[in-house]
Amino acid sequence: MYRENETTELKEKVVTDIRYSSVPASDTAIRNMIKETDGDRFEAMRSLEQNLTFDDVGEEFRKRNVEFGIPQMKTLNISGEDGLYTNLGLLLSDQCPHTIKAAVFQGTDQSVFKTRHEFEGSLMRQLNEVYDYIDRYNQIHADFEGLLRIDTRDYPETAVREALLNLLVHRDYSFHASAFIRIYDDRMEFVSLGGLLPGIGLDDIMMGVSVCRNQNLANVFYRLRLIEAYGTGIQKIMQAYAKVDRKPVLEVTGNTFKITLPNCNFRQSQEQTEDKASDLYQDEREKQVLQMVKDAGSVTRAEVESRLEISTSTATRLLRRMVKYQMLKPYGRGRTTRYTLARGSR
Repeated sequence: MYRENETTELKEKVVTDIRYSSVPASDTAIRNMIKETDGDRFEAMRSLEQNLTFDDVGEEFRKRNVEFGIPQMKTLNISGEDGLYTNLGLLLSDQCPHTIKAAVFQGTDQSVFKTRHEFEGSLMRQLNEVYDYIDRYNQIHADFEGLLRIDTRDYPETAVREALLNLLVHRDYSFHASAFIRIYDDRMEFVSLGGLLPGIGLDDIMMGVSVCRNQNLANVFYRLRLIEAYGTGIQKIMQAYAKVDRKPVLEVTGNTFKITLPNCNFRQSQEQTEDKASDLYQDEREKQVLQMVKDAGSVTRAEVESRLEISTSTATRLLRRMVKYQMLKPYGRGRTTRYTLARGSR
């Protein structure tokens, strides 16, 4: 599976005519030539690197009793009809240049690092090693209802698995920067490069609509029974939190997609301590929120966060407290929830 000579021949084929003299083309020129012949979908383009091995992905296929040889590599588009490896082959190879960076922080911000690690190699190796890394920090907490012991993980295993698979399968690999996983005391964040594809919004994602950026990579994961069906990952994450007050949050920018999983056990420990420490400030903040509602008729969590210059978690706790004590009444669900004055509120 070593094709160093083929890579050299490919580069020598592309020349630039400068005053009747020819010089080898740059990697950028080669990529442009490949786009013209293979199309602009990254995973389907021919890889500039052809000296590839597949020890990790081959082992994954063997573990699952799925054949993996030259015919299967062509069927799965790991290599093309010309025998050259595609970028999908590069991603699954032991020489994959893309990485995932994971960091664990003390507290709920990035002030203090506890540990960090960068995962390299085949996407299959990264999938297994990152999941094991996360699992070390996914603690089990026990509660008792009478004599019945109930064990709860900080993060539902299904949600962690689907968020990690989403990060790998939907990432835009034309970006060379790393994807990120950040673990705080109260949450875990999965930040993947590449926003949503044109024409798709967050509402569509929540409804189960899936337009896969890396269709061939998804097919490999499907063949290995790592994913069951397209478009179900986000719904599985939400279902895993069905009985939890704090829900996962999806955020998207032009170039990133972030899934935030709340720590199911955080409310029972650190957050209660933070609530007690902030009680001295609650009364004044409540007055400010009530005045905002009187002036505008209703407010959202984002408006409270912006006006009071407080964090999202603090604004959420403040509004929950005011609803609990019947100062405010919520309408709607999720990020669109608006709060109005409850009957009899001061």
